[in-house]
Amino acid sequence: MNTNKKDSLYPIRLQSYLAKCGVCSRRKAEDFIRNGLVTVNNKIILNPAEKVTENDAVYCNNQYIEPMDHIYIALNKPKGYVCTNSDPHEELFARDLITIPEQKSLFHVGRLDKDSTGLIFYTNDGDFANTISHPSFGVEKEYIVRTKEKLDKKDLLSAIKGIQIQKTLYKIERYKIINSKTASMTLLEGKNREIRKIMEHLGYKILSLTRIRIGSVELATLKIGYFRFLKKKEMSQLISKVNKK
Repeated sequence: MNTNKKDSLYPIRLQSYLAKCGVCSRRKAEDFIRNGLVTVNNKIILNPAEKVTENDAVYCNNQYIEPMDHIYIALNKPKGYVCTNSDPHEELFARDLITIPEQKSLFHVGRLDKDSTGLIFYTNDGDFANTISHPSFGVEKEYIVRTKEKLDKKDLLSAIKGIQIQKTLYKIERYKIINSKTASMTLLEGKNREIRKIMEHLGYKILSLTRIRIGSVELATLKIGYFRFLKKKEMSQLISKVNKK
């Protein structure tokens, strides 16, 4: 067990412990626990709120886990790559582009669909992943959307008000028209394929969709297929804005 962690951190919820160990986000940790995949001192624990200390032996999927140094990475995902770390039907995984020894401990924060490109975070910090991706924290995600058809301002205004699609409300926070067929669109919640569903519902065919910003972190000059570590200043700006919510 890592003895560098302060005793004041413990005891903590098992769900949070898995996140601190870089296994997954807290939400995903709850699934692992309830499915009987986690043991504490050789006993299967099904309660995510079970408290553990630094002296407990915790295993997930038969693998011993312990808190680790956190890694925060920004990747410019190319088209054709998926964000999930395993899928028998896919061959190109975005995480494989992150060529560091700790690669296998990383998981994506939020997601970009296979046909979309741009900025996505990878980390081994489950608490950070939950903070950035959970709608309640209101972290903005900005995209550049290019369509086959000319954009109608009325359609974009209706997208701001919200569009009901199969009993689910989809909406954008704001937009800025760049030219007749290109606009930037900002989301707060980011439901699965939200912009694509909105634009398809409005009769548009999307030619390209690129995420250029998450919170205060911008894609900027990061080349497609390349990654970089987030700077301390970027991390502090992200967290400070979340704490103000």
